[in-house]
Amino acid sequence: MPAPERIPPRSVSPQELLAEGELTVRGRIHEASNAVLYCTVAYEGVSAACVYKPVAGERPLWDFPDGTLAQREVAAYELSEAMGWGLVPPTVLRDGPYGRGMCQLWVEVPDNGAQERLLALVEGEEPGPGWKAVGLADVGEDRTALLVHADDERLRRLAVLDAVINNGDRKGGHLLPSADGRLYGIDHGVTFNADDKLRTLLWGWAGEPLTGEALAALRRLSADLAEGSPLAGRLAELITPAEIDALRARVADLLRTGRHREPGGQWPAIPWPPV
Repeated sequence: MPAPERIPPRSVSPQELLAEGELTVRGRIHEASNAVLYCTVAYEGVSAACVYKPVAGERPLWDFPDGTLAQREVAAYELSEAMGWGLVPPTVLRDGPYGRGMCQLWVEVPDNGAQERLLALVEGEEPGPGWKAVGLADVGEDRTALLVHADDERLRRLAVLDAVINNGDRKGGHLLPSADGRLYGIDHGVTFNADDKLRTLLWGWAGEPLTGEALAALRRLSADLAEGSPLAGRLAELITPAEIDALRARVADLLRTGRHREPGGQWPAIPWPPV
């Protein structure tokens, strides 16, 4: 009798793992202003670490509707995927031990100083080779230093994504270089406001021409955001119609100018604290 055919185990996608897996809380990340829980998630023999942010633990903000930050985190992931850059870790909206919330795959950052190579404070008025200037920072004792970030294509893509999603809080601590050389951005709760809220440390390319890659990604995104499209349908479950219209307008403006965003002047350009 022939041996029975072995059926290989079914592959489980990160999104399926996050959405369907059993969520177990392991601890709380106390540095965060909202409730951020470190968890594990397990499904069909696959497990991973993740972050769970329940809506019930969100701190109210004066300029965003209450209880919407988790949805905006998921919307940021959807936009990152639509642009083809994979800059936001897999993120879903699901029920958990403390109610509905955002669940995002944990990104392990190697403890080798990699993040320090993305941002720095330097003496003088010029950033030096391989760096882009952000602005002068007060470092105490009546001294200033030049805040710079790396002239890195991964950061440049993230600067474009932030302009698209209207990120109001791109801090240094939200930049995660992983062990495989990829760069991820996290903490996208204050995004997609219909008013201009862009605050970021990634102003080094402000006013410069967008790359051909960025323009191609923006053109694809513009088409994907058309009325009745699958992406527009998913976003309609996460953010308001006015915010979707503002999103389309930001994409159109980037394509019209062909340049990286510059500070608008009516809103602080750099988040505080910057890290």
